[in-house]
Amino acid sequence: MIKAKDFRNGRTFEYENGVYVVVEFQHVKPGKGAAFVRTKMKNVITGGIIEKSFNPEEKFEEAHIEKKNMQYSYNDGDLYYFMDQETYELLPIGKDEIGDALKFVKEEMICMILSYKGKVFGIEPPTFVELAISETEPGFAGNTATGATKPATLETGAVIQVPLFVNDTDIIRVDTRTGEYMERV
Repeated sequence: MIKAKDFRNGRTFEYENGVYVVVEFQHVKPGKGAAFVRTKMKNVITGGIIEKSFNPEEKFEEAHIEKKNMQYSYNDGDLYYFMDQETYELLPIGKDEIGDALKFVKEEMICMILSYKGKVFGIEPPTFVELAISETEPGFAGNTATGATKPATLETGAVIQVPLFVNDTDIIRVDTRTGEYMERV
């Protein structure tokens, strides 16, 4: 059991039949009245964010989120298969749980699988990935305005903005959190 006064960013707990992670918190001690904890929290299953104030002595059941590195193997229609690195078992995960988390992931990459009580609710791809550009328009000489970009399709099918000097078949590094071009490799 944890108390609201022990909330910290990233702390997970059960609340009203859901599992939440603390995004922001603030201990408030007004001049009059009792102290309280103002909290912004995110439902880890649905992704919804709510703001709520709690009495500092309120107790909550701590939620233990399981994180496991697994290798992305392949997809078969609406199912994506991940291989456990230790047991070599394949874990099928539905398209609903994945969302667009795999738009920068290609086969054989290691991803973090997030689950709560055995139910997978999310996937975290590697923070930075190196991908080849499969299609982009050529940059033209003289078209050198500062910060000018053009769309490029990556080998995974995702489309991002890249600088004009990047060409077809170049390998680039992408930040999967923001979907931004980092550098040419």
